[in-house]
Amino acid sequence: MPSGHTPQAPAGNRPTGPRPLAPIPFDVEAVFPELKGASRAVTLLYPRAGQPGPGDSSVGGPLLWPADEPWPTCAEPDHYKPLAAPVGPEPVAMVPVVQLYARDVPGLAFPAGTDLLQILWCPLVHQDDQYAAGPRLLWRSTEQTAAGAVAGEPPRPHTAEEDYLPRACTVSPTAAVEYPNWDLPEGLADLLGERFEAMEAERGYDYFAVATTQQSKVGGYPGWTQQPDWPDCAGCGTRMEHLLSITATEPGGGRWLPLDDRDPRGGAAVPSWLAEADPAVLDTFGHGMCLGDLGGMYFFVCRVCPGTPYAHRYDC
Repeated sequence: MPSGHTPQAPAGNRPTGPRPLAPIPFDVEAVFPELKGASRAVTLLYPRAGQPGPGDSSVGGPLLWPADEPWPTCAEPDHYKPLAAPVGPEPVAMVPVVQLYARDVPGLAFPAGTDLLQILWCPLVHQDDQYAAGPRLLWRSTEQTAAGAVAGEPPRPHTAEEDYLPRACTVSPTAAVEYPNWDLPEGLADLLGERFEAMEAERGYDYFAVATTQQSKVGGYPGWTQQPDWPDCAGCGTRMEHLLSITATEPGGGRWLPLDDRDPRGGAAVPSWLAEADPAVLDTFGHGMCLGDLGGMYFFVCRVCPGTPYAHRYDC
């Protein structure tokens, strides 16, 4: 691809900024003091189909890419496309999955000297312990990368599992606070279970629906659909930090649906946990990938070891 100036997206395709959310309808730690200190800051991404440019944070959008760096490919001998002929020897081009600029995600800690996070993956199933797409995570300096950025489209993979090809989405990073779901200690989950049910019966909302999130996000808790499977760093042995999740679902209703995405026919009196999305915009929600039934890909980093090692987990 030829080199040139840094491509920029039209202003209308810039991240729209934080989305307006309804407040949580109860004080979690007052009602459930056992959860004191369990809250975590999270940045919800709210991917929406659009036309982001290389200068934008995005899911599935074009990346700001150095002209002197070859586009990454995957030549793993064991990657495959289910129900299809074996993949030939030609390497498969990776596809952009996430690009986040530090300016858009203040809650994301970047390694020293970097302000741009990029994630790509090979869009085929890999026969490792994850049986999913094979990702690669990169930290960059925007200034250094933009000085010789590529102008043009990246190569497309010659074969791919369609479930791992995201459509281009703008993002609206929105700061929030969440509490653990599957990461509740087993004994505590059993202890609180009946009280969660009682609260729903009395007040009409569920703890898990209004205090935990299962959507594409930075930080917070992984949106597990199976039992938690936190990786330990291979270098120092400590449990790695959840960096971000790319999930199969985005909220089409409930407390985490942005207020400006609500169906106007419902009226302002509808409680946030019963809200439904405006049918006119619902088709724009999410990256369009089918990551299992309701699962996702979760990324983790070690902040202690040199090079910020990373790992991923996939569940469905």
